[in-house]
Amino acid sequence: MSKALFYQIEAIRNLTIKAVEGISEALLDTVPEGFNNNLRWNLGHIYLVQEKFAFHFSGDTVQLPESFERLFARGTKPADWKEEPPALEVLLEMLAEQPKRIQSLLQGRLDEAVTPTYTTGSGVQLSTIGEFLTFTLYHEGMHLGAIKLLKRFAG
Repeated sequence: MSKALFYQIEAIRNLTIKAVEGISEALLDTVPEGFNNNLRWNLGHIYLVQEKFAFHFSGDTVQLPESFERLFARGTKPADWKEEPPALEVLLEMLAEQPKRIQSLLQGRLDEAVTPTYTTGSGVQLSTIGEFLTFTLYHEGMHLGAIKLLKRFAG
């Protein structure tokens, strides 16, 4: 089970990175009519949520730039940004490195319970490291769909 989960985390992340490779900074920051966020926000948000779900709840060190909560947390949007977001190359490097770190630090710990149990905004209850990591696959897939929509409407 763990081998499959870590493979899927890496594979889905590669799909996310591939979806934005070669995109201009201007397109990255376009917020089409009817949308609240842009491609850059989705990338930062994916990193933020995966980092917190993988490492915060497992008690490991979270590698989160200080500005990420203000820029990419749920409910934030680029229209409210008061600081410069990270460049695409920085985001892509962080996103590419994250799955390797997750596997390195959490392999063999998937059945480990976390306390307290966490309930997502969608009502899903998460109580082990493996459940948190599995949920991030759903989360990233949702945002990958948003990235594909944004590319279609922004370009």
